[in-house]
Amino acid sequence: MEPARTPATPPVHPPRRRPGPWLALVLAAGLLLPAAAWCEEKDWSLGFYGGQYYDSEPAGFSQGRANYLHQYIVALTASKTLWRAQEWPLSLEVDGMVGHQFGTATLQEFAIAPVLRWSGFPWSGVLPTSIRAGPLGYSYTTIVSPLERSATGEGSRHLNFLMLELTFSSPRAREHEVFLRLHHRCTIYDLLNNYGANGQDFFAIGYRRFY
Repeated sequence: MEPARTPATPPVHPPRRRPGPWLALVLAAGLLLPAAAWCEEKDWSLGFYGGQYYDSEPAGFSQGRANYLHQYIVALTASKTLWRAQEWPLSLEVDGMVGHQFGTATLQEFAIAPVLRWSGFPWSGVLPTSIRAGPLGYSYTTIVSPLERSATGEGSRHLNFLMLELTFSSPRAREHEVFLRLHHRCTIYDLLNNYGANGQDFFAIGYRRFY
């Protein structure tokens, strides 16, 4: 007779452990990290703009009293955000530019100004929009443009720099910004000199990227 066979013992597998809550947290963090990095505010920007001279102050431009002349500007611009309000869509930046003018006169311009940015518009979720205003700054030109000279031929290379901007970007790419700028040199209503000249005014279109 054959000896009785002992039934084979089925293999014993260790019990499967269910993923703990820590795994869910890790996965959630991994999904959120890119979004958090994307939402980080970028403080530096570089850009450029180009525009044409018009023969009135910014107030005249806003009222449609602007005649464009044969003088143009191309410029590089950079900015740095210095402060952001916690409860308001308001920030303080410093803006600088290096420009080249040509047409009626050829010269270079260097300017810098503190700038306030307001971005609290109800449609900004669809089309991020902001207004930038820098009423008091410093502008230097390598020569006195003939468009800036008074009736007696006087003028100054050192004037106040004023800039106003309307900016637009995409909700998905806020680091790319297109802007319309009023670029203005002036004596602050004859505070810097009493030559009686207006200074210079340009309406420009530009682009900047934040880093």
